[in-house]
Amino acid sequence: MNAPRPVLALIEAASPTLTRAERRVAETVIEDPKIVAFGTVAQLAARSGSSGPTVLRFAAKLGFAGFVEMQAAIQEEIADQLRPATQRIRERYSGDVVNRALAADLDNVRRTIEAIEPRDFNETVELVADRRHAVWVIGSEYSGTAARHLAQQLDLLRDDVELLDGPAPRVSRRLMGLEPGDVLIAVDLRRYERWLLDAVTRADERGALVVAITDSRLSPLAEVARHTFVIAARGIGPFDSATGAIALVHALGAAVAARLRRSATGRLDRIEASWAAGGDFVDR
Repeated sequence: MNAPRPVLALIEAASPTLTRAERRVAETVIEDPKIVAFGTVAQLAARSGSSGPTVLRFAAKLGFAGFVEMQAAIQEEIADQLRPATQRIRERYSGDVVNRALAADLDNVRRTIEAIEPRDFNETVELVADRRHAVWVIGSEYSGTAARHLAQQLDLLRDDVELLDGPAPRVSRRLMGLEPGDVLIAVDLRRYERWLLDAVTRADERGALVVAITDSRLSPLAEVARHTFVIAARGIGPFDSATGAIALVHALGAAVAARLRRSATGRLDRIEASWAAGGDFVDR
């Protein structure tokens, strides 16, 4: 028997069919799952600025028989996953931490890779491999580990790769160099950092082709993205896991390397020669 799909995955799958009012319900569920887990139809409707019938239609579009069934699923799956670190750190955990971490991160990698849409992946690789345009990578302070890893890989494969990191005034200044047609890859998870969302919005307005690596197709990053990759980031302690995002970055890096094999080979040879001449690494 197949395990039930996570509620967030159901929301993402149903996203194209949601009305504007239903999207407000979805956003409320994502932002504050406790209002569903411990509330009522009327409370969810009031919080999302919708109506009781809209909430029930939303639950039906997710495949639930009614609000109570959706509520039970959210109690089991979402309420545990989306709590902030300040709440998670207060919990007592039992069992083998190493094996729990292994199971959680194997699941994060599997869910992240299985969620990749081939069209999004292939077109993103083509955009990133197009050396006529610069590639900008931006990651949040707390969720941006994969962004920094991706920027390092791409910088070894091609020129004109820029990693954007805070503070906000520095990012704003550097964005002055962004040209229409440049690619901006943005990495962030809820709770989304305002400075990053502002920077991505400005880049989009300047004509950047935005690629989002985030935790939901309802993420504010996804709203302006040409291509979106949804990553699983469930942690076993107070912090989200970056393992799924890193797996996605490895796949993108490998595909771009294959696409740029001829030019990237020469670039890597020159970089390696420079490292050797400077004695930059110790191999033992």
